[in-house]
Amino acid sequence: MDSFTTLGRSGLKVSPLCLGTMTFGTEVDWGADEATARGMFNHYVEAGGNFVDTADGYTRGTSEKMVGRFIAERGLRDRVVLATKFTFGSDQNNPNSGGNGRKNLYRAVEASLKRLQTDYIDVYWLHAWDTMTPVEEVMASIDALVRAGKVRYFGMSDVPAWYAARGQTIAELRGMTPIVALQLEYSLIERNIEREHIPLAQELGLGLCPWSPLAGGILTGKYRPEEGKTEAGRFDAMTSTALDKTRTERASRVLAALVEVAAELGRTKADVALNWVATRPTVTSTIVGARTQAQLEANLKALEFTIPVPLRQRLDEAGAIEIIHPYNYFEPYIQSLMRSGSNIRPWKPAG
Repeated sequence: MDSFTTLGRSGLKVSPLCLGTMTFGTEVDWGADEATARGMFNHYVEAGGNFVDTADGYTRGTSEKMVGRFIAERGLRDRVVLATKFTFGSDQNNPNSGGNGRKNLYRAVEASLKRLQTDYIDVYWLHAWDTMTPVEEVMASIDALVRAGKVRYFGMSDVPAWYAARGQTIAELRGMTPIVALQLEYSLIERNIEREHIPLAQELGLGLCPWSPLAGGILTGKYRPEEGKTEAGRFDAMTSTALDKTRTERASRVLAALVEVAAELGRTKADVALNWVATRPTVTSTIVGARTQAQLEANLKALEFTIPVPLRQRLDEAGAIEIIHPYNYFEPYIQSLMRSGSNIRPWKPAG
């Protein structure tokens, strides 16, 4: 990875592939032990990567502790763009230990700083919409943390498009710290963000950092329920990425097209699926996670080739999302009725 891109409309430069560390720690069945995690971290930075993503809830805080330790051991704090997240609760008996309210946000940032062994976070992500906290409160709280020097940049993950748009508008009008990027699930199979979030990112200058670009392993061929192959792992822990996604007609088309394109290019299915996501419009840095160093090494090679336009179109068409209301009104035919007087017909009552 010898190229960098600015994260959205900011001056922060990040690698096209971001190291996801959800697997760092054995507190979960699918996690990696410290030696394996350190090997993956070292390989990533030695390959030229500079963007590392974690969260306060990953492996119950162990991921942050490992990431902080690995960065400190090698003296890489200035080089590494360190990202973490807040939202999820730390104490089931305390209603204010989770969510995006100011009380939990300030608790969370202090706890993360301690685990990460640092005095600032480069990119602080709101992990998910909590359906309660006004976005005005979130934006004011983040702005205060930036002014205090504890956070450099702010992004939102797993939120409705309208919520992010409102937050960005408030920030612009009030001179507050803006949102620089969105972190959302995106893959050949999961493309729903193309309806609202990608146009939002394009319009407001936000970077896009996709997570689960291999759809939790579906696009590697790792999970084939029709053959009884359903290895347990992160896949089973994610509610938005379920085995049912492989049982739809659309998923079958996507997987068939992926197999064909990978064969024509002489690449693995994972290579092609990851390359497709990483080179989509507005995508700044794609998050890749692994349980072994071999998996990570394979992922980091996914940008060493280009998918020819005809093959890319084949993948695009196979996984195209359904045009539903009101998006059908934005299609060429309906739009043409707004632009050509000769095509406009007066309304007539039925009968």
